[in-house]
Amino acid sequence: MKELLQKYPPSAESLLDILHGLQDAELHHCLSHDALRAVAEYVNVPLSEVVSTATFYSMYSRRPRGRHIVRICESPPCHLAGTENLLDTLTNHLGIEIGGTTSDGTFTLETTSCLGLCAEAPAMMIDDRMYGRLTREKALGAIAEVRRSDAAK
Repeated sequence: MKELLQKYPPSAESLLDILHGLQDAELHHCLSHDALRAVAEYVNVPLSEVVSTATFYSMYSRRPRGRHIVRICESPPCHLAGTENLLDTLTNHLGIEIGGTTSDGTFTLETTSCLGLCAEAPAMMIDDRMYGRLTREKALGAIAEVRRSDAAK
């Protein structure tokens, strides 16, 4: 962890970048209490501030998650364009509820308030890749694409 922290300036302004880097480096893509304590000491801010930051933003998690995070946008434009149907499709296809992780540890399904793709609603993000104008078929195709990519590694 010390090596990872040293990639960033030891200041509160680096907090979000540090949390991103740390979460990406963790096996289960989550932020442990010990990791948050180390970050607080490194950037010299109270632990409560680091914990509140890590729990405020939906991109961070304190619970173990899958290798790939699937986020479905729940903003009003996406909701009106069919987010609920996409969530039904994905929960059935993956066999998990919102917030759950597939039994093989591949996918965690989450909702998020906005992905910034209102003009392309409904929208989804898998890891750092955005998908807009989703249909049932496009959403399932994106999941299949990730599975194929993992299998090729």
